[in-house]
Amino acid sequence: MEKKQIEELKKELEKNKSSLEETLQRFAKKDDRPEGDWDTVFPKVEGSSMEEKADEVEEYSSLLPVEYALEIKLKNIDDALKKIKKGTYGKCEKCDEEISYKKLSLTPETKTCRNCN
Repeated sequence: MEKKQIEELKKELEKNKSSLEETLQRFAKKDDRPEGDWDTVFPKVEGSSMEEKADEVEEYSSLLPVEYALEIKLKNIDDALKKIKKGTYGKCEKCDEEISYKKLSLTPETKTCRNCN
């Protein structure tokens, strides 16, 4: 893969990372232990009616799987950025073949080639 292509993909990864972090900050706090962990903020329901408390808890419960999915995507992006630094970006983690630029341009954090999906 050409250096220019890697730079384009790096910019896309950084943009996606920033966007994910902004989304997570809307409902979660960053927790450095373990690295890359975020914690959905539990609502303060003091003094609220039972219905309001129930709504807040329901919203909290629905955000937990969203947090988890975004954390995984963010981790994959961080892994891809580390690979760019190491010079190993674009290699399939299963067969060590080069991942096509077309596939990387669609999902720059992908870890496997088309054959190893």
